[in-house]
Amino acid sequence: MDSFDAGAGGLLRQPKSVWATAGASVVAFMGIGLVDPILPSIAQGLDATAGQVSLLFTSYFLITAVAMLVTGFVSSRIGGKKTLLLGLAFVVVFAGLAGTSGSVGELVGFRAGWGLGNALFVSTALAVVVGAAAGGSAAAILLYESALGLGMACGPLLGALLGDASWRYPFFGTAFLMAVGFLCITVFLKEQPKPARKTSLLDPLKALGHGGLASAAVSAFFYNYTFFTVLAFTPFVLNMSPYRSGAVFFAWGVLLAVFSVIVAPRLQKRFGSLTVLGGSLVLLAADVLVLGYGSHTTAVVCTILSGAFIGVNNTVYTELALGVSDAPRPVASAGYNFVRWFAAAAAPYFAPKIEEWTDLHIPFVVAAVTAVLGAAVVVVRRRALTHQAEEPEPKHATEGGVAVLAN
Repeated sequence: MDSFDAGAGGLLRQPKSVWATAGASVVAFMGIGLVDPILPSIAQGLDATAGQVSLLFTSYFLITAVAMLVTGFVSSRIGGKKTLLLGLAFVVVFAGLAGTSGSVGELVGFRAGWGLGNALFVSTALAVVVGAAAGGSAAAILLYESALGLGMACGPLLGALLGDASWRYPFFGTAFLMAVGFLCITVFLKEQPKPARKTSLLDPLKALGHGGLASAAVSAFFYNYTFFTVLAFTPFVLNMSPYRSGAVFFAWGVLLAVFSVIVAPRLQKRFGSLTVLGGSLVLLAADVLVLGYGSHTTAVVCTILSGAFIGVNNTVYTELALGVSDAPRPVASAGYNFVRWFAAAAAPYFAPKIEEWTDLHIPFVVAAVTAVLGAAVVVVRRRALTHQAEEPEPKHATEGGVAVLAN
């Protein structure tokens, strides 16, 4: 029985505290792709270039990367519930302020504050859900995975629906929904026990001294550059209305969710994690290359299809990061994410720059190359990555959702 089947029976029989946390997680993950369909509208509304608007992702993920060194330090001292509420409060304030921005510089700054709040929240949410859930960790992790997939799919849809009237409304909508999540967690979630050992700021960096974890982080760095070239740069290439762009990225998110939660564990069981990861990265490289050189219709199809490969990669990478070393999961996760989120910050900045320096196709060529480099690291460092990676039933096989954000 795989992880999906094992957790399905207890998935719906959860206490209110778990549903409150999972619901807030949906909204938190929505914030990643929320701006996708409205990027052209923001550029037009604030008289900004594509490169300037893409900094919305750069500031968000740059802060998220650095914050990964802080989240464990904070949560191990004030507890899970307070960390969640602190993160939600940051998101409510900065998402609301983002909607009032009068310039792209203000908007980029407010997104940075939003990124800090989201890092605090999503890095703690999985542990809280598992700790408060009924029916075992399998059902809890599956619920969290489902929240991730639903959020990634619905973020672009919400951005399109609200952004069609004004690019400001999606930010106000997110602030409102996160405020509701804040109230629900305040009322329904009891404080979770604090860890026996407090995490230091340097623990995640020390964990990267393990060759397997460092290899997973470097490979994921290259992969994330490809991932966020698709997410942050493609909307400008498609140049569609918010509704049409939202529909494209909604379909993309649905594939991401299905392949992350359902398909990836089955592929891993049959072929092994490293084989699946290497093959998926090569296929993603081919997909983005066709995206960059194909017709408009081909670009739409390839954008949606990339969600399948991204879903598989997210699941396998998180499994590697959490299982390849002996470091505690939160510490290993923080070190791994500290490295890989820098690529999520770099891609939205460099892709438009590369287009300015060359032409529209070359950013996708670079993205294809980075995906292949990620696969090359997996092949060259296969022995270092093998520890627990090829087990047919890893105890954390369904924690791929954590890989997209907190994880």
